[in-house]
Amino acid sequence: MKHYDLTIIGGGIVGVATALKLKELLPTAKILLVDKEPGLAQHQTGHNSGVIHAGVYYQPGSMKADFCRRGLVQTYAFCREFGVPVQQCGKLLVATDEPELERMADLEDRCNKNTIKTNRLSGDQLLKREPHIRGAGALLVEETGITDYRLMTRKLATCFRDAGGEIKLGAEVSAIEEKPEGVRIHISEEILETNYLLACGGLMADRLAKMMDIPVDFRIIPFRGEYFRLPAIYNDRFSHLIYPIPDPDLPFLGVHLTRMIDGGVTVGPNAVLGLKREGYGGLNISLKDVMDIFGYSGFWRMFKENFVAGMAEFRDSFYKPGYLKRVRRYCPELELSDLRPYPAGIRAQAVLRDGSLVHDFLFGRTERSLHVCNAPSPAATSALPIAEYLSQQARDAFDL
Repeated sequence: MKHYDLTIIGGGIVGVATALKLKELLPTAKILLVDKEPGLAQHQTGHNSGVIHAGVYYQPGSMKADFCRRGLVQTYAFCREFGVPVQQCGKLLVATDEPELERMADLEDRCNKNTIKTNRLSGDQLLKREPHIRGAGALLVEETGITDYRLMTRKLATCFRDAGGEIKLGAEVSAIEEKPEGVRIHISEEILETNYLLACGGLMADRLAKMMDIPVDFRIIPFRGEYFRLPAIYNDRFSHLIYPIPDPDLPFLGVHLTRMIDGGVTVGPNAVLGLKREGYGGLNISLKDVMDIFGYSGFWRMFKENFVAGMAEFRDSFYKPGYLKRVRRYCPELELSDLRPYPAGIRAQAVLRDGSLVHDFLFGRTERSLHVCNAPSPAATSALPIAEYLSQQARDAFDL
């Protein structure tokens, strides 16, 4: 039976960054990272838009706002040091009418409180910067950029291995036993022993917590974000990321145009209930996941609170003209034929028993384990400061 000082569960960018940071802090420790997939960054990390966020939307003083601001700087620095493709293209938040201009002013105020530099543009100034975009005005956030988080995760993993860390892939955790002297992790037909455990399970965060009998007052509800890709003729048509002004009554940011690091442009995402936590194809249903969702009282409270918005998202998931209508509010030249298939993403949204969405980071712990129960967007942007935080928490909690 193999024995380790520390084991991290989860091969997304948060788990891998945390493994590396722990190895840097504890160079002589025997540290293992395990993931059930054959490769790293197979879920949320590998199915996002690649945006390096500046922190526009987040509550000033929140952990999310702090991690995002620090993460932006560290992500740019890491990508440039290790040759990960990165572009600081900036983002335009486009207001299309007077109510959205008022909400844009609120966003501008929040940016000021979060020390984010912005420039307010008139409709004419917007048109000059982006000739294919129409709006009554816009807010320019120059710090926002794009990268490839899959490649960044692989670079982090290489650094971890080079420092002496071990990675075990294709290793699905089936049970975890915590004892006074350590933790046993059941992986397929193998049992590993570790002094301490950090769980960065993303879409499986609640199930990993339950394996250790942590009393959790939340459930991971998967939200499926569906994207389209525009034809190659649009690749050089936009200079910035183009976002709508978000509706403050809705939990998601709306359908936007995203320049990708490979040169393409995507449209999306929407936000519809996922019936499979790791379902990225056209029709994905898991009986276990469906029972988890519909058997949870918090889901029904959330559903009731967001019924109208949820039905609109569901309708436009099947009715492409409705999806197109959203983006044509600020990019009127797009046609139905421009919306080409593109892989969906799944967002792991923690929902409390009272039906409220957890918007900030949520952590749990036992005597020998720390759990990241909710790592909301922009977790990829924030991965490096999250790793610093978790590593320090581990050192303090476990007296390492």
